[in-house]
Amino acid sequence: MKPKHLTTLLLWEPRHIREVLDLARKVKKDRDKYRKALKGQSLAMIFEKPSTRTRVSFTVAMWELGGQPIYLSTLDMQLGRGETIGDTAKVLSRYVHGIMARTFKQSTIDDLAQFAAVPVINGLSDLYHPCQVLADLQTVQERFGKNVEGLHLAYIGDGNNMAHSLMIIGAKLGMKVTCIGPKGFLPNPGVVKEVQRVAKQHKAVIEVTSDLEQVKGANVVVTDTWMSMGQSDPGGTKMKTFKPYQVTQEVMRRADKDAIFLHCLPCHRGEEVTGEVIDGPQSAVFDEAENRLHAQKAVMIYLMG
Repeated sequence: MKPKHLTTLLLWEPRHIREVLDLARKVKKDRDKYRKALKGQSLAMIFEKPSTRTRVSFTVAMWELGGQPIYLSTLDMQLGRGETIGDTAKVLSRYVHGIMARTFKQSTIDDLAQFAAVPVINGLSDLYHPCQVLADLQTVQERFGKNVEGLHLAYIGDGNNMAHSLMIIGAKLGMKVTCIGPKGFLPNPGVVKEVQRVAKQHKAVIEVTSDLEQVKGANVVVTDTWMSMGQSDPGGTKMKTFKPYQVTQEVMRRADKDAIFLHCLPCHRGEEVTGEVIDGPQSAVFDEAENRLHAQKAVMIYLMG
């Protein structure tokens, strides 16, 4: 049975992930074929946090699938004036065919899914970013082939929602995922424990370390901004702590010679990555950004079609 929601890929079986990735490839190859896939349907898009890629990609995706996207900021909703998440989910379920939410807390996503009668898609939360890593894996498959089992992905940087979601999808698909970052900024221990349990079931390897040498031989090198939206860094302490973990050409040379570089964007050249890496021949960040459109179309067709 297909899942009803996409709150986190922890709740999806590997076959669900593979089916969506297969569909994403088909959607990208023949965009016209799916012009009526969601004809007459509507998607409520809740944004507690603004975004370029999430808003534009979901909006265009719904248009190109024949549906109607509806943008909702907290200023547009009673949710920002004290209405419960449960009531919001129940009311929206009477109007729309799906809900996408980009929120501060994972609990908001979980509550929406608990009370909604329509599919809920996590556009980003503090713990997970499943749509982004589906696009990442679509990009990896385009470069290395459909079977990603045994590939080594090294994530360098803050142990945030991207780190968590890359570990999850890697564990489900039989990959080796190494999360590298400074002590005090490693991924959530509870998430790591759960993902390592999942990894054993699928012959995957999940590692967490502060040793940058563990990028050696990686097929995919990924980073993310060191400062998430809304964070502050008094005195520049966090920047100084992360400086040794900047992705440079030297770091890329430690990876496999055919390694690709990914970043979910927006990036800060000269901070988490140098310009020569993100703008260089190994970078696939703009293919990755485009694949948000195709991967999210696949998710919506899969859940709402």
